[in-house]
Parts: sequence; structure tokens; C-alpha cells
Amino acid sequence: MQTLEEKRQKLSELETKALLGGGKARVEKQHEQGKYTARERINRLLDPGSFIEFDKFVTHKSTAFGIDKTKFLGDGVVTGIGSINAQQVAIFSQDFTCWGGALGAAYAKKICKVMDFAIENRIPVIGINDSGGARIQEGVESLAGYAEIFWRNVEASGVIPQISLIMGPCAGGAVYSPAMTDFIFMVEETSYMFVTGPDVIKTVTHEEVTKEALGGAATHNEKSGVAHFKCKDEDDCFERVRELLEFIPPANYHKLSERQTSDPVTRVNKKLVDIVPANPKKPYDIKEIILDVVDDSQFLEVMRDFAQNIICGFASIGGIKVGIIANQPAVLAGVLDIDSSIKAARFVRFCDAFNISIITLVDVPGFLPGTTQEYGGIIRHGAKLLYAYSEATVPMITLITRKAYGGAYDVMASKHIRADINLAYPTAEIAVMGADGAVNIIFRNELKGLSGEEFDKKKAKLVQDYEEEFANPYRAAELGYIDEVILPENTRERLYRYLKSLENKTVKEIKRKHGNIPL
Repeated sequence: MQTLEEKRQKLSELETKALLGGGKARVEKQHEQGKYTARERINRLLDPGSFIEFDKFVTHKSTAFGIDKTKFLGDGVVTGIGSINAQQVAIFSQDFTCWGGALGAAYAKKICKVMDFAIENRIPVIGINDSGGARIQEGVESLAGYAEIFWRNVEASGVIPQISLIMGPCAGGAVYSPAMTDFIFMVEETSYMFVTGPDVIKTVTHEEVTKEALGGAATHNEKSGVAHFKCKDEDDCFERVRELLEFIPPANYHKLSERQTSDPVTRVNKKLVDIVPANPKKPYDIKEIILDVVDDSQFLEVMRDFAQNIICGFASIGGIKVGIIANQPAVLAGVLDIDSSIKAARFVRFCDAFNISIITLVDVPGFLPGTTQEYGGIIRHGAKLLYAYSEATVPMITLITRKAYGGAYDVMASKHIRADINLAYPTAEIAVMGADGAVNIIFRNELKGLSGEEFDKKKAKLVQDYEEEFANPYRAAELGYIDEVILPENTRERLYRYLKSLENKTVKEIKRKHGNIPL
């Protein structure tokens, strides 16, 4: 019979072995690639000393292709719980030093177990992905493991925040788990996501493409819109995750905590007095409004490099955490298109799922015209944004800074789709279309036959008359579609007061299984 000391020694030996992962040589290779190991990542992300590991000694049970001769304690993934900013989280971190992080049945069960724990205890789950894909030796059991994870991603959706960190390869079917999570972080030059890799593409389509060009951080943050944050390195990534968790709750139906700030809510926004140009065709940066209005000029932008004609992100006003959506006049005049509609719709739905109030800043000339947009389905994709806003039941405040034309006026959280408070600057223009286009249609018979100076004078007078009638917020205010016309310098104070008044908003929802968003 073993003595107590021998039993303690046995535990110590097993723990030491588990901590080695795939061994020193593979750990060194991981470091040479500019990557931390699975455990190092957990220790750098979580609050010091907070990590408690699950299933440290789990190993696979497969015997195919001689794989039973190689086993690693933990089976290639580190799972457990800990805290970030003192908020409890569940976490798993794939270990590339063990079979290249390949997923097998036991590995998948570990991830499922920690996800179940997160759902049952209503805490966020964070997945650190660094894996070559399915463990081929385990065949269909590996595929079954992925599907079990996917199912849990759906179960957790809208219940707890799900965050994915891509810190190496994430290929094949493995990409669909991060794709169903709320936020994806990628690291420049070391992380990749693709369904089929460069070699398969070359064989099938004869295209030659590098891993970086096909599925690197820049590609998915700037072109595909798959990822939400692009980070310089792994440490930068961890800091961004910690920042994100400051703005979101641990689960749905949790009341958002207030953010600490010494920024007075009565602060006058002097910078905004002349922020909107007198010339309606002149661009300006709407981020200047956001940064001047929010607490301490701190704004965490989401999907910053994708569809830059719309801005989405988190901030706080007087300590009240909010999601902000804003048309960006500095890019494509702030027009709505396929990409911006999808980007904003997903952000609106996240905020609504987790009870985060939404502020919408509007300066939109309409939807982008052209065959590319129409053939690409702008009708269906634009409807996603309309659906998301209409479905939302959280407090919603809309501020029209300048243009709000046509159907885009309706879509951007108008009073008609149940925004709670609709505000406008004196510079707001609410109309079916711009003055020039409207005059061409309404007065085409009067302008017909005129030419040269006579045509120019007549049209200029008609445009001026139209602008005086419609290029202002007062017709909409007369009808009750605008609750208040405010001066730009009072923006922060007004938004705060309205947010406070909406803190206890309740909406009686129609009983149904779920709606049918135009996917």
C-alpha cells in the first residue's frame, strides 16, 4: 500500500507531466513562431492566480493507427474557470504542442463540459483556438466532437457572451464554432481561418494564394468581416479582450454594472458647436461626435476595419454602458450597403440580447445604388438591419445629425420602428431624397425645355425652396417623429438624461417560437 507521501508524490509527477504539454522541444518551437503555449495564454489573460483547471489528466481512448502509443495528459486542450477584471469566466485553450492541437473525442468532451458549466452558471466562455483541425486517427468521433461543440454554441447564443481568440490555425469544420460566437479576435501574421487551405484551393481551382492572404487577420477584418478585432500580437489581444469584458454583462438578464468615471454628465460639448458642415455635401468624421460625447473619450470600436461607412462599438455615458451605431459621412458619405447593413445588424442583435442600450447617430443619404449591390442582395441584407432594430426591445435613442433620406431614414432606428427617443440637430435634413434629385422629379415638366442660364437659375430657386421646406427637422418634429431638436453642445447631457429615464423600460413581446430574420 502506498504511503500518503507516495500518493502526494504521484500527484505532483502527474501535474508536472501535464504542464509540459507536448514536451519542451515543441514548446520551444511554439515560442519561435511568436506564440505562447496554451497555458501561458490562460495565465496572461486571466486575473493572476484565478485559474482552476478541469480534467487535467484526461487522455484519449483510441487505438487506431497506433495512436494509443502516444498520449498527453489533458489530451491537447486546457480547460477550466477563472476571472477577468474579477468577473468569472469559463475558458478553453487548444494546445498546438500536442498533435498540432488536433481535436479528438476526449478533447471535444472537455470543451463541451466547460461550455455546459458556463451556460449553467451564466458566465462568459472564451475559446483560444490554435489547432490543425480534426484528429484523423479518431475519424467520425472527431467530427461528432465538433458537432457537439457547434450545438452548444447555438445553445449559448444570446445567453452568455462567447468570445473566440484565433491564435494559430483554425481550419476546415473547426471554423464554424468561432463563426457562431459573438466576437472573434485575430492576431496579425500568426492566426489563420479558412474552410479549405491554399493547397486544396490550388488543386481544385488552380488559384495560388498564401495562408495570410486567404485567411489572415487582415483578410478577415478588412475583407470578409468574419473577425471583429485585429491585434498586433497575443498580449495586445489579451488586453483587448479584457477591455471588451468591461462593457458587456456576464449573461443575459444581468443588470449592467455602471462604469466608473469622473467625467461630469453636464459637460458641455463645445467641440460639437460647428461639427456638422454648413455644406450638406461636405464630409466630416462622426467619430469626433462619439469621442466628445462618451465618458473620458473611451470608445471600443468593433469591426473597425470592415464596412467603415458605419461605425459600431461600446462606450459609456455618465457610467451607463451603451452600444453605439453611427453612419460615417467620411466614408462613402455614410451610405448603407450590404456590408454595413450586416455589420450593424449583428451588433444591434448582440446589444439587444444582452440588454445594452443602443444609441444611433444618423447621417445617411440612402442605400448604395448599382448592379453590384442589387445582384448581391442589398434588399435582403438591408432588411437584416431593419429587422434587427425593429426586433430590439432595449432602450434606443436616435440622434439625426444631418441627412436622413428615404428608406434609410426608416431603417436607422426611426420612431416608426419603435426607437424610444428620437432627437435631431438643427442641421438635420429628413426627406425622401436630397433636394437636387427631388427637384428633378417633382419639377421635371417646369424644367423641360429650359437650357443654359435660364435652366440653372430656375433649378437653383427650386432647390433652395425645397431645402427651406424639407432640409430641416421641423416638419418631422411637428408630426411627433422627432421628440426634441437639440443643440450639439448639449448632446452628452441630453443623452444621459434620456438613458436614465429609460432604465426600467419593459416591452410586452408577442408569443412566438422565433421570428424569421431575412438571412
